[in-house]
Amino acid sequence: MKKIIKSLLLLLIIFLGCSSLLHAQNVESYTLQQLQDSALRNNHVLAIKKWQIKEKEAKVKEDEIKRYPVPIMNGNYQRIFNLGAITIPKGTIGEFPLSPTNNVLLPNTDESFNVGKHNNYSAGLSVYQPITQQAKIKTLLKVDVADKESTEKERFKMSLQIKQAIVKLYYGTLISQKQLDEAEAKLALAQSKYTDVENALSAGKTINADKAGLQADIADEEQNILKINIQIQDYIGDLINVTGIDAGSLKLAEIEPVVQQINELEEYKKEAGNSNADLQIANLNKTKAVLGIKAARQSNIPDIGLVGGYSYVFGDAILPANNPFLGVVLKWNIQDIFSNKKIVKQRQFQLKESEENILNTQLTVNNDIEKTYRKINQSQALIAVAQKVVFYQKEELKLQENKQAAGLNVKTDLLNTKSLLAKSEADMYAAQLSYLMAVSDLKILTGQ
Repeated sequence: MKKIIKSLLLLLIIFLGCSSLLHAQNVESYTLQQLQDSALRNNHVLAIKKWQIKEKEAKVKEDEIKRYPVPIMNGNYQRIFNLGAITIPKGTIGEFPLSPTNNVLLPNTDESFNVGKHNNYSAGLSVYQPITQQAKIKTLLKVDVADKESTEKERFKMSLQIKQAIVKLYYGTLISQKQLDEAEAKLALAQSKYTDVENALSAGKTINADKAGLQADIADEEQNILKINIQIQDYIGDLINVTGIDAGSLKLAEIEPVVQQINELEEYKKEAGNSNADLQIANLNKTKAVLGIKAARQSNIPDIGLVGGYSYVFGDAILPANNPFLGVVLKWNIQDIFSNKKIVKQRQFQLKESEENILNTQLTVNNDIEKTYRKINQSQALIAVAQKVVFYQKEELKLQENKQAAGLNVKTDLLNTKSLLAKSEADMYAAQLSYLMAVSDLKILTGQ
């Protein structure tokens, strides 16, 4: 019976171990592109910009309505407690002779008549069609469209910045993981050296040994491993928060960046002049300033429009019950002629500010493109050298492993080579990160 129970327990342990192994193998690896796509889908700031764009689109449609006739319905009810009266004094109409000696006054007494009714009702519909304001409304619509396009450019630039942030976190994590491999190899190397010294002391082969120094090296590497693990946890936590992925941890797929052939510097400057988000926003601000000046001047035009409608009145003794009407309306605030001059001045100053901002933005973008262009070339050279170092360190590791198998070296030689390989891989990832960040900066600057 005991053997059966032991067998069942052994099978259960094996099953649980296999399940854990399968679960570990099923952990999904996320590529850089997947993380960037997830971040763009789940970013709340981008969602805010998306709703702002929809808000601007609704504002355009709202102002378009102002171009069309404005129908106005009205109604009124009044209860009149004291009605007016018309009195005809006695004899006002004249006299009626009944006989040569008897004349009757018409009317023969004062007569009073109420005017109107106690309950007064009125209802009507009027339609106003603006005419002279059509030009100003069209100008304001252009301002609304420019405002919407500016928000779209801001959202586009923000999406590029989010993708760049994912690149930093992604490669920062990979670099830290390689640094962790290096630190673990150094720890194993320090522990191996300490063990060798212990064995040498026990065998009486040496009497001078810096045991305290080796213990300090071990403690230092343990501390370094702890720091790197904390840094990796912070990177992973930031990636989870930024991408919105519902996971306790992330496994990152390692990739080799494709080093692309870059174009001439002047081509990027020309492309930035047409597509850079900051430049486009600056130009849109200038457009809005020009349109603002135009709209302010158009405000001096009197508001003339056609009006027509129909009203029904009940209970009024003077107005007829049915009243159709058609006419022209003129509204002109004379004070606007003077205040609009000051508004035009303000908009002209805004125009000058926007022109200066365009020049400054153009200069800044060109300088940034030049620096980024140099950084890309420098990073490409660093990647090429770093890849060579990694290749040779891997060859050295194979050689040390073969020597270890043949008993031609000691364990510390192998551990030292592993440490150097991990360091060279971390350096290579750092060079790749520098390259990708420069490429990302160039895409942002050129509006790609």
